[in-house]
Amino acid sequence: MKLSRKVVHDPPYHEDLPRLDVQNFYYTLEDILFDSVQRKEGLTWSVHRPEVIFGFSPYSTMNLIGALCVYATICKHEGVSLKFPGTKEVWEQYSDSSDADLIAEQQIWAAIDPYAKSEAYKVSNGQRRCIQMEAPVEGIGENGLVATKLEEVAAWWFVDALLGWECMLDSMNKSKRHGFLGFRNSKSSLISWIDKMKRYKIVP
Repeated sequence: MKLSRKVVHDPPYHEDLPRLDVQNFYYTLEDILFDSVQRKEGLTWSVHRPEVIFGFSPYSTMNLIGALCVYATICKHEGVSLKFPGTKEVWEQYSDSSDADLIAEQQIWAAIDPYAKSEAYKVSNGQRRCIQMEAPVEGIGENGLVATKLEEVAAWWFVDALLGWECMLDSMNKSKRHGFLGFRNSKSSLISWIDKMKRYKIVP
């Protein structure tokens, strides 16, 4: 697999793979963390590496669910079919996702379990999803929404990037080995976060 003409690791991805020779702001964040840890004796840490996050984040610049809801609403309003806004390859292949509550559960576990401290962990739902088997997004209703701008809810660049290239599959083996057994049904997770966006009147 290649990214921006640079060789990257082959899946499934795990925590012990070396860093890639690319600029990555996550590397910078980790370096800041490790520098702080070295300055304070006895300070423990954990790093959590999710895949695409399913959660309630209506104004995030990486909000897949908000963008899909807006896209579905536009399609309904215009009376056109809801077509998958990505490539055929992404539509047909399996991929990982990470429920926001599951990520929080893993972070709490890593903070209080002595065997989990000072480690990096992948975190995904534990159930690979095939997009063509899901697609539960529907636009319903139009009135009573919270006043927002389109670009505040729908990050089109993120959807284009996410649904336009090969999906990444990871491994949860390290988390399980250390004692974290949490998981989520990815389809149920997606539907529940869409429902929350609707309840808070962010999307119809």
